[in-house]
Amino acid sequence: MNRFAGSRVVVTGAGHGIGRACALRMAGEGARIAALDLDLDAARATAAEVDGRAFPLDLTSRVSVDAAFAAVVAEFGGLDVLAHTAGGGVPESSFEDSSDEEWFANLDLNLMGAVRCCRAAMPHLRAAPASAVVLVSSINALAGLGADAYSAAKAGLGGLVLNLAAQGAGEGVRVNAVAPGTVRTRVWKGDADARSDWYPLGRVGEPEDIAAAVAFLASPDAAWITGHTLPVDGGFLVNPR
Repeated sequence: MNRFAGSRVVVTGAGHGIGRACALRMAGEGARIAALDLDLDAARATAAEVDGRAFPLDLTSRVSVDAAFAAVVAEFGGLDVLAHTAGGGVPESSFEDSSDEEWFANLDLNLMGAVRCCRAAMPHLRAAPASAVVLVSSINALAGLGADAYSAAKAGLGGLVLNLAAQGAGEGVRVNAVAPGTVRTRVWKGDADARSDWYPLGRVGEPEDIAAAVAFLASPDAAWITGHTLPVDGGFLVNPR
């Protein structure tokens, strides 16, 4: 497949895990990759694998986000796809013991980080003939699995997707999200397989499973799909064990 031939693709969180897998998948289908990450050395390593470019990105800083996207557009001459995978869980207490600071930290990283990236990308996506945004949410947004602040932040992405999809549709900008289950990344520190029994398909996800879904939603194959959150969860939401 060559679905992204000539496309200029920003991947946030491209240095590791799902973001790296997304960069490799879409580069393999012809995309020119801008690899953005707080870990610039890791972003450079990914960029080197795909003959792309690496840029520093701090999701919690609007100055950093705006500067990263401005640098991408200056280098690439525009933008066709935003695959926003960056984020993560900020340590939090049980609900009744949680502090406002814990909630603000999770919301800032996982919801406002996506807002900042979409806000910086949208003017350039509107200028492209057909463009796409894919955000990475979580099944925590769709089921009561704990981590209340993180889950609420990820749930907020669903509302963001709906509103941006409605606003962008008339200008050819599609906006969707994927909601992964447990994926074998560094976050789990080697413990991901202990959760295999939760999943009807008998295993946890691999970064490549999520990258395949992101690539589909970003590609012309999904040209009539916008405003949706796609669970990519090994059947967890159908029949959690």
